[in-house]
Amino acid sequence: MQTIGLVGGMSWESTAVYYRDLNLGVQERLGGLSSPKLVLSAVDFAELTALEDAERWPQIGDLLAGAARGVERGGADFLLLCTTTFHKVADQIEAAVDIPLLHLGDVVADEVRSHGVERVGFVGTTVAMSDGFFSERLARHGLDVVMPDTRHHDMLNSAIYDELVHGRVVAATRRRVLGVLEELWDAGVGGVLLGCTELELLIKQADADLPVYPCTTLHVRAALDRALAD
Repeated sequence: MQTIGLVGGMSWESTAVYYRDLNLGVQERLGGLSSPKLVLSAVDFAELTALEDAERWPQIGDLLAGAARGVERGGADFLLLCTTTFHKVADQIEAAVDIPLLHLGDVVADEVRSHGVERVGFVGTTVAMSDGFFSERLARHGLDVVMPDTRHHDMLNSAIYDELVHGRVVAATRRRVLGVLEELWDAGVGGVLLGCTELELLIKQADADLPVYPCTTLHVRAALDRALAD
């Protein structure tokens, strides 16, 4: 079994989902008392979001690269970022270590394309929806990515940062987010990416009429495939 490296803390709710699901996945696959070999470095989310608000992305990259190097020194064979938004500095992190980065965008694109979907919606933080770094990564795999209308961005960002990262799951917010998914469906997408770990706390496939792709769940599955391949 390979050792999985995690850079977490963005938020702790997201990291907890990664840790839980990696353990559950190994139990399901191997049974008994089996658990994954993990190395985790968690950053201070308050420090990171302050840098984000100031648009100091090179400093964010330095901070996360330092955490990744710590994970590498701890014996990890490959690396996951427990976040979507901060994949914006994935190239900087990848350049700082000698172990492979299992990029969320590549994992998600492979899954979506395997279902024959070529046009997909995306919901996440304002940065992830408006910056283009994630949609451009998906476009390398031949996917056409449709973002929600900008009038919804503040609501989606608030749902994540003001509610979900604090563990608050609000029914009224679920209804509003589902309304955004319906708009994307009307725009001709074949499914929607839940492009933030915390959104998986709010939206399940049973809630939506169109296919939803839970990015964190897919990331975890790919990590387990890699770790257990030997």
